[in-house]
Amino acid sequence: MNAPTIEHDPFSRAVARSAELEVQIAATPERFRVLTGDRPTGPLHLGHYFGTLANRVRLQQAGVDVLVLVADYQVITDRDVAEDLQRAVTGLVLDQLAAGLDPERTTIFCHSAVPALNQLLLPFLSLVSVPELQRNPTVKAETEATGDRAMSGLMLTYPVHQAADILFCGANLVPVGRDQLPHLELTRTIARRFTQRYGPVFGEPDALLGDAPLLLGTDGTKMAKSRGNAIALRADEDTTARLVRRAVTDTERTITYEPGRRPEVASLVLLGALCRGQSPEAFADEIGAGGAAALKAALTEAVNERLRPMRARRAELAADPGLVRDVLRRGDERANGLAEATLGRVRDAMGMRY
Repeated sequence: MNAPTIEHDPFSRAVARSAELEVQIAATPERFRVLTGDRPTGPLHLGHYFGTLANRVRLQQAGVDVLVLVADYQVITDRDVAEDLQRAVTGLVLDQLAAGLDPERTTIFCHSAVPALNQLLLPFLSLVSVPELQRNPTVKAETEATGDRAMSGLMLTYPVHQAADILFCGANLVPVGRDQLPHLELTRTIARRFTQRYGPVFGEPDALLGDAPLLLGTDGTKMAKSRGNAIALRADEDTTARLVRRAVTDTERTITYEPGRRPEVASLVLLGALCRGQSPEAFADEIGAGGAAALKAALTEAVNERLRPMRARRAELAADPGLVRDVLRRGDERANGLAEATLGRVRDAMGMRY
């Protein structure tokens, strides 16, 4: 069977479209609005920084209108209780600000503070079927992971909630990885079906595919907050050194960058290279026959050097107890204005003005 052409391969089309969008962003950034966000479930780590945070800062600096959602409602999609949410939200916002997001140019807001956004979930749910939701990759993965534990209705409808997050503000760009493309495609489907049923209110947002590197955790598995295998942006230098020392490597003395053959070593090399702003091959060549000990020493130095200004900035920000509250108040105010205007247009289109 012949390989699919770019016209018939959704991922290839998304890559090509993203390249076009990057050119347009460089020329006319004011045409674009980005929606992105995080669940406040723990400290942001280096995987988040190189995967999403640095890109958000880049788009902000380019002049794109960036909205960052603190998805506090989504904390309870896969857990019974949102523990110490106040502290988690505060920490998340501080991490974002320390990384370079500027609340004067980027809108940071919370799910739970924007009622009109969440109200969009009701008409949107009428536009999708249960089988469509069950086929969503995130929902399917959660179904397999829950075992005997029943999935919550919030988890099942998570993809629709995400569509409301994107469409409420008229975002026309959503930075995603390849595994998140189905989420965005459902959002586009909901926008299209709403137009077909009620008239034009929503545009169909584009995916902005990044080249985020695949960084493994220090144990050689997927980097995750819950696994204790990630270096938090806010961690001190001693904690960073301790985490790197226990990182999984292999028995070969010469350090090389071979992701396919030596994934654990390659991930450490890549992380060091990213922190220094050089190629992974160059970083590996500098260590040469120094072995795992030299690799870990170089990586610790590179990480701490990269994060030192960010950590100092975070400490300064955290010293102002009212800062995060003020950032969220201003962000929530703008998000509410956008959401209420959108909900008003939805009610008009649906004939629900009485």
